[in-house]
Amino acid sequence: MPGLLRGVARTAVVAGTATAVSNRVSRRQAGRWQQQATEQQQAAAPPPPPPAPAAPAPPAGDDMSSKLDQLQKLGELKAQGLLTEEEFAQQKSRLLG
Repeated sequence: MPGLLRGVARTAVVAGTATAVSNRVSRRQAGRWQQQATEQQQAAAPPPPPPAPAAPAPPAGDDMSSKLDQLQKLGELKAQGLLTEEEFAQQKSRLLG
């Protein structure tokens, strides 16, 4: 009987260890999959909004204060990130040209 009891105890220890290791591996793997899914979601972020429409050209007989107002609006659009430096320069030259 003592030999049989020792064999059963050894089997229980081996099975318990195997279960603990298996559970730990499963948790690690699930964590890695979750991390990869999060990274993929962040990489697939929505595209940036389309560029703002071009500012309308001022009428030919426009006064200086109106041009200054339009330049300020262009500057605000650029500061908000809606216009790139290149788009800002184009609109500015169109306005002043």
